[in-house]
Amino acid sequence: MAFKFETELGGRTLTLETGRIARQAGGSVLVRYGETVVLVTSVASKQVREGLDFVPLTVEYMEKGYAAGRIPGNYFRREIGRPSEKETLTARIIDRPIRPLFPKQYRNETQIIATVLSMDKENEPDVLALIGASAALEISDTPFGGPVAAVRVGKIEGELKINPPIQEWELSTINLIVAGTMDAVVMVEGGGDNVPESEMLEAILFGHREMQPILEVQRKLRDATGKPKRIAPEIEKNEVLAAEVEKIALPQIREAIQIPEKLPRQDRLAEIKEKLLNTLSETWEEKTAEAEGCFYELERRAIRELAIKEDRRIDGRRFDEVREIASEIGILPRAHGSCLFTRGETQALGSVTLGSSGDEQRMETLNGEVFRSFMLHYNFPPYCVGEARRLGGPGRREIGHGALATRAVEKILPDPEDFAYTIRVVSEIMESNGSSSMATVCAGSMALMDAGVPVKGPVAGIAMGLMKEGDRVIILSDILGDEDHMGDMDFKVAGTRDGIAALQMDIKIDGLTEDILEKALEQARRGRLFILDKMAETIKESRSEISSHAPKVFTLKINPDKIRDVIGPGGKVIRAIQMETGTRLDVDDLGSIKIMADNEELGKKALKMVEEIVQEVEVGAFYDGIVRKIMDFGAFVEIFPGTDGLVHISQLDFKHVQQVSDVLKEGDKVKVKVLEVNRDGKIRLSRKAALKAESE
Repeated sequence: MAFKFETELGGRTLTLETGRIARQAGGSVLVRYGETVVLVTSVASKQVREGLDFVPLTVEYMEKGYAAGRIPGNYFRREIGRPSEKETLTARIIDRPIRPLFPKQYRNETQIIATVLSMDKENEPDVLALIGASAALEISDTPFGGPVAAVRVGKIEGELKINPPIQEWELSTINLIVAGTMDAVVMVEGGGDNVPESEMLEAILFGHREMQPILEVQRKLRDATGKPKRIAPEIEKNEVLAAEVEKIALPQIREAIQIPEKLPRQDRLAEIKEKLLNTLSETWEEKTAEAEGCFYELERRAIRELAIKEDRRIDGRRFDEVREIASEIGILPRAHGSCLFTRGETQALGSVTLGSSGDEQRMETLNGEVFRSFMLHYNFPPYCVGEARRLGGPGRREIGHGALATRAVEKILPDPEDFAYTIRVVSEIMESNGSSSMATVCAGSMALMDAGVPVKGPVAGIAMGLMKEGDRVIILSDILGDEDHMGDMDFKVAGTRDGIAALQMDIKIDGLTEDILEKALEQARRGRLFILDKMAETIKESRSEISSHAPKVFTLKINPDKIRDVIGPGGKVIRAIQMETGTRLDVDDLGSIKIMADNEELGKKALKMVEEIVQEVEVGAFYDGIVRKIMDFGAFVEIFPGTDGLVHISQLDFKHVQQVSDVLKEGDKVKVKVLEVNRDGKIRLSRKAALKAESE
């Protein structure tokens, strides 16, 4: 039997339906908003996976070409291979708010699959997929502490809006995805046009208020169709073993966690654990994994007690203190711009490459083809954390961190009309101990300025943490990796001196209150300004000229009717220009031409050749032409490439001319004056008028 529930959201109807499609899944919900439809299913295995210390949850998001009436553009004409960047990022958006809502002891393999079945190019399916994931879990027998809802928040012409249509996003100064439960916000993802903290806070809280009807409709769906929840087995804790581990290891752990440097601290903790296991080996021979779990819990407890009870951090900093910062620019001789940014034990090497419009990234989406003239790629090699493991392509972590940094850095880029380059920033993480994505923002910003890209101003980022025990709340600036793992929040904020450009927040506890969020944003603002001051000590503004190693760009706007003249039959003309000058020409349908050259001289040569092709004939002007064809009644003279006119025999000379060949031959250079351009575009020339002008 099918069940359907509706609610109004942002002036449109949101519908949740179950019982008609994918009925063998543990939970199946069809989410409809406008003409965008997403099917989300939840399936959990019956068997418990032994030996795990985490919730075995996987989330997949898939966009089908038929959803927008498109056939995939690859060779196979079907959706194959790795998920696209958009699919990967959306899967992360679904995963992050729902994962903390499973019982910690839950060990059944669980899979969420969200499939976009219809896309109306007005309503984005990502938030619908998250809503559907929560609803599918709610009606299944999987233990889940939801529901959770999500909305997209925009601010257009000063007014906050829920789920604004896709075509209005470019007008919005804020673009956020806010996820939450009934009581609190649990995730934020998005950014703004360097908006003040107060506006961003208002938008987050607005989104949380407006999502309440979505939570209510999920509860109705659960009450009508929900299955009895299975019970996640409690993990029996051996109190005797835990007490013995605490007695032996806790004093040493408390001492070890106060070693400021990451690797020596990790080595000391590993040494303590190894000695502990050796000590327990005879009495607790079959309890090694359980003893390791007790050790980890003691480490977490010691780090949190150090902060909450003793007001101290692992490395001795104040709660609002940023680690020592150092930066260098121009360290890669042949890169167009580069920066090595170091904050404590986190280090990012940023490089900039400038290219032509032909270097833009082409992406196939449900909304059609998209071309990106700015790319930021984030790499996290194993050596940056002292590990040796197999290298592979970018994973979800690399793609997610790169997308966050992209949102921050792209806000400071010049308008494409003013800077005609394709820009690629690459961040190589050289060391990592907390917030390498925010180090990427800083390194990328400074590398752009080193390259001479006329940015609107520098941008910086900082990662904030949270530890909460009862009424005691501590907000940590510039968190270390251990503070991230053992804390209750990962809150990354990037922006300029004027405001926030990008935001990402994940909560590991029940949620975040308004007071905590406001305090975290203000503390992040102070930290960001401190980092910007440190960056300014190395470089304050963009260099006045782009790198000498970067290609030179020349732009020209022509009459679109002249495009075919520049390209020529089968591309003959444009290829000839490129071969003769060693340049690269990109022409768009609106008549914009970009010329990329290795040096200024070649660029100017190509520009002149194009100008000669597209220049318009001016009546009364004089031109140095070349005789292309001799006829009985006159000569056709090419006054510039692709354009010729007729010099009638009567206009060849002052004296009577018996035959045209008596005066001109094919290939002769001759100066002529334009007498007339008729309605058909035919040009009448005069050699006689040019001779007269020369004699005067």
